[in-house]
Amino acid sequence: MDFKLSIGQMIENAMTAVYETAAMTATEIAQALEIPPDTAMGDYAFPCFRLSKSLRKSPMMISDALAAAIKDPMLARVESVKGYLNFFIDRATFAETVISRALNEGTHYGSNDCGAGKSVVIDYSSINIAKRFHIGHLSTTMIGNALYRLHKFFGYNAVGVNHLGDWGTQFGKMIAAYKMWGNKEEVEAGGVDAMVKLYVRFNSEAEAKPEMNDIGRAWFKKIEDDDEEALSIFNWFKEVTLKDAERVYDLLGVTFDSYAGESFYNDKMQPIIDDLAAKGLLKEDQGAQIVDLEPYGMAPALILRSDGATLYITRDLAAAKYRKDTYDFDKSLYVVAYQQDLHFRQLFKVLELMGYDWYKNCEHVSFGMVSYEGQTLSTREGRVVYLEDLLNTSIQKALEIIKEKSPELENKEEIARQIGVGSVIFFSLYNSRIKDIDFRWDRALNFDGETAPYVMYTHARCCSVLRKAGENTAAPDYTALADPEAQDVIRLIEQFPGIALNALNRSEPSMITRFSVDLSQAYNKFYFEHKVMVDEPGVRSARIKLTEAARSVIALALDLIGIAAPEKM
Repeated sequence: MDFKLSIGQMIENAMTAVYETAAMTATEIAQALEIPPDTAMGDYAFPCFRLSKSLRKSPMMISDALAAAIKDPMLARVESVKGYLNFFIDRATFAETVISRALNEGTHYGSNDCGAGKSVVIDYSSINIAKRFHIGHLSTTMIGNALYRLHKFFGYNAVGVNHLGDWGTQFGKMIAAYKMWGNKEEVEAGGVDAMVKLYVRFNSEAEAKPEMNDIGRAWFKKIEDDDEEALSIFNWFKEVTLKDAERVYDLLGVTFDSYAGESFYNDKMQPIIDDLAAKGLLKEDQGAQIVDLEPYGMAPALILRSDGATLYITRDLAAAKYRKDTYDFDKSLYVVAYQQDLHFRQLFKVLELMGYDWYKNCEHVSFGMVSYEGQTLSTREGRVVYLEDLLNTSIQKALEIIKEKSPELENKEEIARQIGVGSVIFFSLYNSRIKDIDFRWDRALNFDGETAPYVMYTHARCCSVLRKAGENTAAPDYTALADPEAQDVIRLIEQFPGIALNALNRSEPSMITRFSVDLSQAYNKFYFEHKVMVDEPGVRSARIKLTEAARSVIALALDLIGIAAPEKM
């Protein structure tokens, strides 16, 4: 049962009966329903002010008349208060309906087919070749992964793209360094670290011998010209980098459908440049080719440098066109930090000027910066936190806590991995994505705070209750769930479908993360106030059903943000 739609239908029917007209449809009314801040004011409230003009009555007169006309066994009562219609759902009906739906739908609870037949392309993580995966990539990776899961949940064909940073003269320098000082065995054994050392050495020696930069540029030109040796080394560097990165992605549970990076679009930019010229959008400016965006309040989009070199936006235009042609997306999301806001506004405006009406389906999902223990990160100053190191440290810390608090626990290492990785992911997704994140250990691994360990422990607690309960055959007495603590749990479970849909529409996974904390807190309060394993079979059965539903929805919420839900902790 959709309680909002049912109430909307009641109000529409009452309007027709009292005023012989329905000023709003049941669906419109349902969308306008509010949830009062205090349950003493009702479960749902409808402001009759919006009916006043069409019905030519005061809001108070309308609410009084409609309250008197609405009668339904689903409702405990309807009150008219200062122009509001306040609806109180029958507690037993509410409990039975919500819990039954959550349990019947299981892992599909809250989903719908709004994405059926539609495709979404999500560009996230976008690591750089020949550089280690650091904490700065955490937000894009986990926000993107959560959005990928959310879209799948709602029936979309989701395409995850890791737009690799694999273009630029630095790769020519790296090949030059490898040719001068490197060997295959060292790079295979040392991975990205070995490549970084070669690159650092090249730049260091080039300071004294600037002519070395010409060698680097020459090798990059060979890459551009599809030279067999240059491409072979270049592609091998990519393989080594992705092999390193794959360890981190495996820990995080993140996958991609495409690793098409910047270099993939090398042969796809000229048609875009030709199209811009044919449409009269290109202008020369000091030898460079630009699209003038001053009329739209933006700096010009630089398409070609004066030496003919392409730029990020040139490749992004080619990538956008390729993705539309290949995937025919209904949405294209770019999960990139807010510093690139101007870049994406320029990109979308140029696509619009080119006549591509699908520019409206492109969205920049921006997010804040990441710091570590109060310090901003800087590669140049040596303040870099590598993500693999962070995850392994988190797993180790979780294992130490488990050994101290639950020494008899089976599969300690696996559960420590789930807690350690989950803590890092949860921390990155807890606040609104646009906010900056300061990663701190004392917060991330706190078992009593608004954290992954707290939510995971609540899930494990529910599993423990269900194991002790064994087979539950008695008919549940849902009147036993009329207490405020049980109703708070049920109300949150009932709200989950709307929260999940809002998280999808707003590209905001933190809504799911925060919900998991709210539901965990509500269940723990119920657990401490009410004994589950009471003698009365109907009461025990109802409380077991509530526990089962809470467990199921907590696990579902965690899964949507890419976190495991241990059954024991």
